[in-house]
Amino acid sequence: MNIKGRNKRRKSLPRLGAASILALGFVGVILVGANLLTLPFFSRSNQATPFIDALFTATSATCVTGLTTLNTVQHWNSYGQAVILVLIEIGGLNFMMLPIVFFTFLKKRIQLSTRIVIKEAFNLDQVSGVMSLALYVLKLALIIQTLGTLLLAVDFIPRFGFAKGSWYALFHAVSSFCNAGFDLFGDSLVPFQNNPYIILIISALIISGGLGFIVWKDLHGLFKRSRLSLHSKIALIMTVTLLVGGFFFFYYSETANTGLLTNPNKATRLLNAFFLSVTARTAGFYAVDYSQLSLAGILMTIVLMYIGGTSGSTAGGLKTTTFGVLLIQISSLLKGRSYAEFAGRRVKESIVVKALMLFVITLMACVVAMIILSVTEDLPIDRGMEYIAFEVFSAFGTVGLTMGLTPNLTFVGKIVIILLMFIGRVGIMTVLFSLLSKHQQKEIPIQFPKENVMIG
Repeated sequence: MNIKGRNKRRKSLPRLGAASILALGFVGVILVGANLLTLPFFSRSNQATPFIDALFTATSATCVTGLTTLNTVQHWNSYGQAVILVLIEIGGLNFMMLPIVFFTFLKKRIQLSTRIVIKEAFNLDQVSGVMSLALYVLKLALIIQTLGTLLLAVDFIPRFGFAKGSWYALFHAVSSFCNAGFDLFGDSLVPFQNNPYIILIISALIISGGLGFIVWKDLHGLFKRSRLSLHSKIALIMTVTLLVGGFFFFYYSETANTGLLTNPNKATRLLNAFFLSVTARTAGFYAVDYSQLSLAGILMTIVLMYIGGTSGSTAGGLKTTTFGVLLIQISSLLKGRSYAEFAGRRVKESIVVKALMLFVITLMACVVAMIILSVTEDLPIDRGMEYIAFEVFSAFGTVGLTMGLTPNLTFVGKIVIILLMFIGRVGIMTVLFSLLSKHQQKEIPIQFPKENVMIG
């Protein structure tokens, strides 16, 4: 009877899929961080932080966004900043790195179920090789972040002293590589807009984190295989195109704009135009005031924020590879081909369909969020819908840039932005599969008659 009873209980317990575990894992990390940040011990005023603001901060850090309702350096003490830094690292490298570190340290074998969740976390097609990739991610992240810390320390230690300079170097190296955008200066990198050394190091860290771990591993193995995978080719081409295209666009659109890129030094103008292109790719740091950006610059920033970084990276957004697949499909159709073809390879039809579905669903989610915020939030007299659109796409792309709306969000507005940040980091497909896994049905073997529908 006891054995039968246990078997019945086991059968009644729901089995969580990889998507559900991944989504719930991020939720768990966020809630732990939020509850910690509510404690008076972590604030400079030694007073408890309202839960909604702690939740917003924890979500922004874990989802490596950078949007904050509270000024990081003014509200949180060094212990609170340390909690935020840990959340950024966990969110940037993915919380599934924790069991890998634990089991590797104990020299124990990781179970298949854990490998499956890791596969889901990195959007891989198969389980084989997932552990080698995970260990590679840890080593690469450690090397790049350590190098970034040392390079930033060269400037920060003489500027702020050894202790404070070292802490600032570590915090901003991790925040940059993880594309988080949290800063300890209060006004991001505005004080360094004329400092090419700091701007270029931060830019290099942002690009390296947003390029994608799979692309990095593919590049390192290029000498052995003498060719890149289709994924890496699309990711690299899209990354370079967006960076270069954004740079030229911002330089010419903002050069004549009052208050932006008006430095008499042309090299400084070029540097800040380049950083405008880099940081819009889910980074969140800023060296110029975005509230002074031209309307053309705002719209271009929204586009870059929506596309985001590469799949399997520390970045969020639609992803460069998803956008690239859509462009390849459009180009192929215009050439009279029914399939997507690029660089002598065909993209799987299922990938094209998934890319199109991601584009439609994420765009709809952003539009719905904009409608809600247009009702709940107060817009400045001199601002239009771009004020809200900028915030929405910044949250979804886990960018962290704002035109000033974040600190003034209502309770409902904070909830909407929290959900967008979560979806942007975890992935809309992961969230949907985790919610609908119980209701998924097998494909019906019956094929219904075809019928034409007029479109266009």
